[in-house]
Amino acid sequence: MSRIHLLSEEVASQVAAGEVVERPASVVKELVENSLDAGAKHIEVMMRRGGISLIRVVDDGSGMDRDDALLCLERHATSKIRTGADLASIHTLGFRGEALPSIASVSRFRLSSREPGAVAGTEILVTGGRVEYVRDGGDAPGTQIEVRSLFFNLPARRKFLRTENTEASHVEAQLRLQALGHPEVGFTLLTDDRTVFQLPPAANLRERIRDLNGGALADALLEIPEAVFDGLAIRGYIGKPGVTRSTRAQQLVFVNGRAVENLTINHGLREGYHTALMKGQYPVTFLFIEMDPAAVDVNVHPAKREVRFREPSVIREALVEVVARALEGDRADWQGAFAAPAERLPVRPEPPRPEPLPLPGMAVEELPPPRLPAGLTRFPEPFPEVRVPSTFKDFSEFKEPPLSPVTVTSAPEVPAAPRGPEPLAVPEPKPQPQQFRILGVLGRLYILMESAGGLVLVDQHAAHERILFEELRRRMEQVGVPSQRLLMPLTLQLAPRDSDWVAQNLPTLQKMGIGVEGFGTGTWKLDAIPQFVQSSEPQQLLHDIIDELREISSQTSKLRLGEDVIAKTVCRHAVKAHDTLREPEMIRLIEDLLQCELPYCCPHGRPTMIQISYTELEKKFGRKA
Repeated sequence: MSRIHLLSEEVASQVAAGEVVERPASVVKELVENSLDAGAKHIEVMMRRGGISLIRVVDDGSGMDRDDALLCLERHATSKIRTGADLASIHTLGFRGEALPSIASVSRFRLSSREPGAVAGTEILVTGGRVEYVRDGGDAPGTQIEVRSLFFNLPARRKFLRTENTEASHVEAQLRLQALGHPEVGFTLLTDDRTVFQLPPAANLRERIRDLNGGALADALLEIPEAVFDGLAIRGYIGKPGVTRSTRAQQLVFVNGRAVENLTINHGLREGYHTALMKGQYPVTFLFIEMDPAAVDVNVHPAKREVRFREPSVIREALVEVVARALEGDRADWQGAFAAPAERLPVRPEPPRPEPLPLPGMAVEELPPPRLPAGLTRFPEPFPEVRVPSTFKDFSEFKEPPLSPVTVTSAPEVPAAPRGPEPLAVPEPKPQPQQFRILGVLGRLYILMESAGGLVLVDQHAAHERILFEELRRRMEQVGVPSQRLLMPLTLQLAPRDSDWVAQNLPTLQKMGIGVEGFGTGTWKLDAIPQFVQSSEPQQLLHDIIDELREISSQTSKLRLGEDVIAKTVCRHAVKAHDTLREPEMIRLIEDLLQCELPYCCPHGRPTMIQISYTELEKKFGRKA
């Protein structure tokens, strides 16, 4: 007896629906993408009970005649492609011809469509995959689709749906994603007859971001003007350092108008930010990648969420380049904020303070002497010498670099006032060319200073960390990493892919202080590891290095392995939270920080500076609306 048989059309449709229709949000995604492919300028989505009871999508697109309306409900019927060659050049969001018949097979489905200029449209009602009737319709030009009682004929599948509020939030998130990907289209979302948002067509992407996420986020983004790399165009916005999330929920990337997920893109963004990201944080991005459709495969996931690139390294290199360029522009803006006009930053000494006015009922001599707030001092007391790593004579000293006191040559040292009731006059320093003015220190940690933009607070420990980190990394890249020999060389067997990678990158591994050489087919001998790496399992260390460096762009430094160790080293030797700095040392610290590649964050991704603009201060004090 034969055990193999053909599935019925009804069962086959329900199986296909299980791949395409996961929840109400999946229905909205497929229907909205069809509307966008039809050239709609405005799309309205209405749902009840989280989309379980009703989903209605109305657009003003090209519409369909009766023949097309009937054909679109057949499996594998589509207007997007015709031959197998078309799969290599997909320009539309939908192309398989599975969405509408799959949705109709698990719901009570109504379609009404009318072409512009047609006297009458077409209305079709389908229940669980069976056509109930086909008749003339009188709706406006465009297409209107209603999906009622989702999964009514699959009660087991319906039980897997979440609460109505959860499903509604997924629908809203999906529509927001489509609205960001197509800012030129207007979108309206109604939930249980309540308007959630109504977005008119936006003039540009930033305007759409402002409409959906508020002005605070829109103002905290860096623009990436359109840049072209080997036929690949990238544009959009990325968050400034510190504008991050604990998940990738707002790491949005669109490839040819389609929101996608891809590990290559994630690695490229992470590497572009590098030390500007805190561990466990993800950048906020709104990026658009336009490329040849033949260079990307969108037919690798049933829901078309994931894509595969023909040349992933090109994508990664381009993302690293545009992100690094945007961060470099932000660095220039920071430095521009310190270009202070003379009238904003008067040269010391400051004018004498006026005598305090007597209070009613109190004699002048009874007034207590004026005091500065706790923790704020203009002329700190003498402090122990701050010690920082000196220049390396030999990289064998990298573990514990020699220490030497800070030398200040850019400004004369200001003698501290001795303790006593009568303060001594402080010699007036010569005017300095610096573009900021030190105001004091708050909490023995935060340096307060005035710049052309307003008030700036600098974390002295984080700032010194960044300075030392970039200095040590630069020396490692120029000289190389010191290595330590293993007492007994080790042999390890690598998989063919890893073995090929090691063979191609032997010079890089040797510069990193890793002694490895071939010892037969697929076998390698390891006899040295970096001096600053403490590992009880050198074999596992090499595997970790291969996995880590494979994700690094070829245009960036391969010495990323030691950066975590460098960050920990400079953290120990940097100025601490309660170390007192003299004013010339503060000036030297700020000047060195502004010369760094990423002056606004420490090697761990924490901010080094926070600026409060004059406009924000005026708003706080009610001087400006």
